[in-house]
Amino acid sequence: MGCPREGDPAPEVDGIRIGGSPTVIYFFPKAFTQGCTRELRRFVELLAEFEAVGARIYGVSADRPETMEKFASKHGARSPLSLIPDPDRRIISAYCAGNERGTGARRITFVVGPDGRISTVLENLRRAEDHADAALEALRRLLGRPA
Repeated sequence: MGCPREGDPAPEVDGIRIGGSPTVIYFFPKAFTQGCTRELRRFVELLAEFEAVGARIYGVSADRPETMEKFASKHGARSPLSLIPDPDRRIISAYCAGNERGTGARRITFVVGPDGRISTVLENLRRAEDHADAALEALRRLLGRPA
């Protein structure tokens, strides 16, 4: 199976629910680094808006479970935002989201519609935190909801 692209069914992996609700899956390199912290904080700031469109959000990195728990707690991550540790890189591999060294994830975001298909792939944005805003905008377009 190739790398998932816009229009493809989102890979189904343990820990991430696909279908029924719009879903954002964002991959980030490492918890507690400057860019990843700004990105998580922006998702947390926008949680009410993601909730308003019925979205689930998953943040995935190769960090260990205890690191991800501390990262989520320190920055106020709560449902519908879940941070998923992927130290064996199983989810990262399914989404072809690995970094060049093969040691973790690169910054990439997948927006998945309620039908389970990838509607938008966000990559190479100027700032890490732009992923949250761009994902919300993509969800609103997908669902036909104005800002």
